[in-house]
Amino acid sequence: MARETAKETDTMNTPVPSARRRRGALMVLAAAVMLGLSGCKGGDLVSYDLPAKSARYTFEAQTNEVKTVWQYTSAEAIKNDAPKLSPCMGEVVGGNQAACRPEPLIFLRYDFDLALDNTVKAGENHEITVVGYYQESLAALPKVTSLKAETTFDGGRTWHPASTRSAGKNTFTTTVKNPRRDQAAKGVGLRISATDSKGNTVRQTIPSAYTLR
Repeated sequence: MARETAKETDTMNTPVPSARRRRGALMVLAAAVMLGLSGCKGGDLVSYDLPAKSARYTFEAQTNEVKTVWQYTSAEAIKNDAPKLSPCMGEVVGGNQAACRPEPLIFLRYDFDLALDNTVKAGENHEITVVGYYQESLAALPKVTSLKAETTFDGGRTWHPASTRSAGKNTFTTTVKNPRRDQAAKGVGLRISATDSKGNTVRQTIPSAYTLR
């Protein structure tokens, strides 16, 4: 069973207030990290109350050893801002009719292009496709404008830049120079940092994305 933890702080690193102080609530995928890795877009929704003022937030989630950190700007939600397929939690589990909407969190989906045994050949260049996407929203969605990739072969002690290039809307490819198998005994780890047109960012660290053969 995947172990998940999550926390959120504002720009002053203070806890998010528990009282409903705004008409909107943050809706995020409860299993965002693992859903992104598997290519799924659905999942259970959870909600958080945020202050009414527009502010910059940091949201952190960890599933097993995969850690994701989002930074984004949140503004007050308006009525009917949430799509019908992602209703406000208060409407689903209670009588709270306060407006809510999905926040502009960048989720990442990967195509590691693995062999049938879930490995990649050692000593060769290997191309990975990374797609950024968002929860469905009635508001216009940003565009992922840049992506940076780093790799590790020693369990995260050292990181090396990997070349990336745009491959279409919100889609990027990164080329990993795989070492010999004995030089990456713990597998190849990946750290992805992406930014969108609204200045929202995500950094996802996967200590062991794949192993070598």
